[in-house]
Amino acid sequence: MSVSLTGSCLPPSSSLPPIRSLLSASEDQIFAALKNLQTLYCPVRLPTTISHPTSKREHTSIVSPPGPADSGYASQDEGEDDENQVTPEEVTAALRADPFERTFATQWLNSLLARSEEIEVDDDVREKLVDDAGFILSSLFENADEEEEALTRDFCFPTSSGDSVKVTLNDAPLSSTDHTAVGLQSWGASIVLSSMMCAEPERFGLTEDSLAGKRTIIELGAGTGLVSLAVAKLLPVVGAGPVSITATDYHPAVLENCNANIETNFPSSSYDRPPVETAILDWAQPPTHMKSASDLLIASDVVYAPEHAAWLRDCAAHLLARNGVFWLMVTVRKTGKFEGIPDTVEAAFEPELCPKSDGGMTFTILEREFVEKRRGIGRGDESGYNLYRIGWA
Repeated sequence: MSVSLTGSCLPPSSSLPPIRSLLSASEDQIFAALKNLQTLYCPVRLPTTISHPTSKREHTSIVSPPGPADSGYASQDEGEDDENQVTPEEVTAALRADPFERTFATQWLNSLLARSEEIEVDDDVREKLVDDAGFILSSLFENADEEEEALTRDFCFPTSSGDSVKVTLNDAPLSSTDHTAVGLQSWGASIVLSSMMCAEPERFGLTEDSLAGKRTIIELGAGTGLVSLAVAKLLPVVGAGPVSITATDYHPAVLENCNANIETNFPSSSYDRPPVETAILDWAQPPTHMKSASDLLIASDVVYAPEHAAWLRDCAAHLLARNGVFWLMVTVRKTGKFEGIPDTVEAAFEPELCPKSDGGMTFTILEREFVEKRRGIGRGDESGYNLYRIGWA
């Protein structure tokens, strides 16, 4: 079978710069790799920003991918008839559908985004790099024909007592049919908030004295359940008694994965009833029986559209007891389609929009703190986090 590979893409596993040497790769090498991935995985919907960047210093134009190479999807045997020739399009289609190559490309893009701040390039080039990598990554999820493998992640959070809270999570592949089910994976805000709670349990009311008489904790948009699981493992460390912890989300697929994570950390063979349970919760229609039911509400990186902030505000006001506290961590992104999301949270809590109780109390932001991004945590487009303490006043 004869094949000409001119015009076909290269396998990510053999063409992408190794992750270990990514920080020393040149701009042109990185953007050439992104261009190859874009050609392979974004064949229809081309981004308006996928062109070569212009940095503050001069550099040569983008380097084209290396010349033809044996992709492993076809071999060239001389003497075969042209009618049996495999076209470059067929080679590319086979390569695009290969689950190993998709997984390799996904992991490489995630590593690139996670380490983008460490790459020595100008800020405008870094912004372009993050945008292009994020676009290709989203296209991989949106156009996935093969089910991608899940990723197991182990977290270890130091506590104020010197002990550690350890959580094992399954990050499931993002849904190819529901782009809103982002809770299938752990995001930077949930990791940072879990770390802060374990390091400063007194601040978050997670001590034996603080929880005296308080018995209900609810996480909104729990996703993988990381925060709920971390709190459940922290409470015995600080000597707190039994507390009801409920991880809620709107998506059945997300809750299914969350239940799997609960089983991993609190196996049914060892617990008659795990300390964390799950429940479906629609912010726009919180059930009546949950009114004022929570002493502590927690949410991290759950606002992705302007209307989300208002829904979250009203739902939290419905759920939170009068003396309860709502801790909300919002990711700050300075580029991309989620730029400005923190502003929607501030706008939702304008005094005239804040819910009022029958006793004349107002559900409002009591305190706000900016939390710096931590190296190695979160994605490249995250610049930090706004942490809000919200309650009745």
